[in-house]
Amino acid sequence: MESPRPDIVAQSRRRLVAIMFTDMVGYSALAQADETSALALLDRHNRLLRPLFSKFLGREIKTVGDAFLVEFESALDAVRCALDLQRSLHDHNAASADGGKIRIRIGIHVGDVVEVDGDLLGDAVNIASRIEPLADPEGISITQQVYDQVQNKISTRFSKLPPVSLKNIRLPMSVYRVVLPWSSEGAESVRPREVGGLNLAVLPLSNISPDPNDDYFADGLTEELITQLSQVQDLTVIARTSVIPYKLAPKSIAQVGSELGVDTILEGSVRKAGQRIRITLQLIDVDTQRHIWASSYDRDIGDVFAVQTDIAERTAGALRLELSKSRRPRHARKPTEDPVAYDLYLRGLVASSEPNEAVIAEAVRYFEEATRLDPSFAEAFAAWANLYVVAAGDFLPMRDVMPKARALVAKALELDPESSDAHAALANIALQFDHDWVLAETEFEKAISLNPSNAVAYRFFSFLLMVLGRFDEAKEMTRRAIRLDPGRGSLQGALAWAELESGNFEAAFAYAEKARDNDPSSVQNHAMLGMFYLAAGRKDDALREADTPLGKAGDVERFDLALLNALVGRPEAAREVAAEVERGEAKSYTSATHLAMLYAAIGQKSRALDLLEQDYREGDRVLWLFHRGVFFDSIRGEPRFVALLRQYGITARMLRRSTVPRT
Repeated sequence: MESPRPDIVAQSRRRLVAIMFTDMVGYSALAQADETSALALLDRHNRLLRPLFSKFLGREIKTVGDAFLVEFESALDAVRCALDLQRSLHDHNAASADGGKIRIRIGIHVGDVVEVDGDLLGDAVNIASRIEPLADPEGISITQQVYDQVQNKISTRFSKLPPVSLKNIRLPMSVYRVVLPWSSEGAESVRPREVGGLNLAVLPLSNISPDPNDDYFADGLTEELITQLSQVQDLTVIARTSVIPYKLAPKSIAQVGSELGVDTILEGSVRKAGQRIRITLQLIDVDTQRHIWASSYDRDIGDVFAVQTDIAERTAGALRLELSKSRRPRHARKPTEDPVAYDLYLRGLVASSEPNEAVIAEAVRYFEEATRLDPSFAEAFAAWANLYVVAAGDFLPMRDVMPKARALVAKALELDPESSDAHAALANIALQFDHDWVLAETEFEKAISLNPSNAVAYRFFSFLLMVLGRFDEAKEMTRRAIRLDPGRGSLQGALAWAELESGNFEAAFAYAEKARDNDPSSVQNHAMLGMFYLAAGRKDDALREADTPLGKAGDVERFDLALLNALVGRPEAAREVAAEVERGEAKSYTSATHLAMLYAAIGQKSRALDLLEQDYREGDRVLWLFHRGVFFDSIRGEPRFVALLRQYGITARMLRRSTVPRT
């Protein structure tokens, strides 16, 4: 939009107004992929938005495709309208299937305009349209002029962005984002989102090798590319756990972009034949479907690191041209000179990506052999250490694996002091095993500074913040983890837990009920929701969740449902599970703390306390994570329990306040 000609301005009435510019996220890509569905969605979009403009005395000036230009008499009316729009659409999306979700960005500015033949012209219109892309999907951007008029008149937070240079605007602008309740980023950490792509997903590389058993190589290389691209400054890269489902159920670029909230996608294939590899890739802009770059590499397998570096640099370079924000990743040394060690490392990465008792031993063998062949392979040592710290307490006794993890981390950091994964593993050891909260926080922050896309670091950092009772920070860290790994369902549960502990019951129920409704076959989701209901004193609702049939659920689900039933007064299943563990008949590892949960729930307080003290004495020590749970309410005031928490370093101010309403 260019500035109006002077002769037109002279003939028109100039006035000061608030201008709102809205734009629908992903509409262009959807229209190219499925025009009929796109038009139906656009019609629904228009019908939802127009009544809200009128409600706040907004005057629709025009609509261009999926964008609206709206005039308001005051900045306050414009911002209130924007908030109502985004709340309404957020509620609409929560109740809609993926194909029916509508997400918009909104920009608002106050300034002079002139009206010519029913249209508005002027810098106010230009600026509103230029700052709209700086908002997140479902977000709102406002200028300093708007902020000055509304900051003390509405009860919402704002986050100031670095000064932004806008096309055709002479001076840099001060821009704020409105921090909405569902925002994935907090006020101090919001970055400007500019046109072109700050959010990237690397889709699983297709294996087109003659040997279908080479799938591991394609999957491992996908993981490596994600790691390499995470080094690019200001580029958010989605974690492998959230992209891997698209390997078995491919979707269009538009769908993937919408589901993962990304604007750039890297996809391609790999062919491995002996010691030769052929990698074909293309970087695609989601909104336009335009290929930003495409390339093929025919190399020896030993040259794969140079290929990864080139891919990251080309991506950074291409986006820098559009964003002027990305920097090339740091030039790391070649991880290993041994192609066999690298092959084993890739196998270990794939096996350990979703650890369970069946694959942990296999992954350990791969990492062990890779580091034997190349004792300088820092990445393999770090990956091996992280396998142990993630599995500890759930699949393996902490006392057995944490000392091993500590030695592996020390070796990894000796070889590469700038390894984000190694610092994350060290933070986890400090958190889970040493209960050194200060060191854990320092190391998590170091891991994230080295790789802002380290989803594992964000996830476990949120656990530390929960232990410390810093619930708002824990929620923020969990939201960042969700932004990086939106497909990991357990993160929604972690966010719900943080909401519950901070006293925000309704938000906790909303998250937990949504998780249950999205996957009603998950016994764990029903059990989690039942625990939440109990914490809020809603026993009848908890009973309903406790009635969930087990079906073909495994041992973990059986444990969770037995625990919930014990808490609502039906102890039979809990007694049966506890007896199996005591006899050594359980099929999966159960820590003494988990067993203590069952005994506390069925009223055997002394046995529960004996087990918790045993757990601390023998070195598993996982009570730090679970001590807030309702299953320990029966022993919460016991002197032995209080003394045990003191040994963990959990102080009185960190203890759980009762979340059960008094009657």
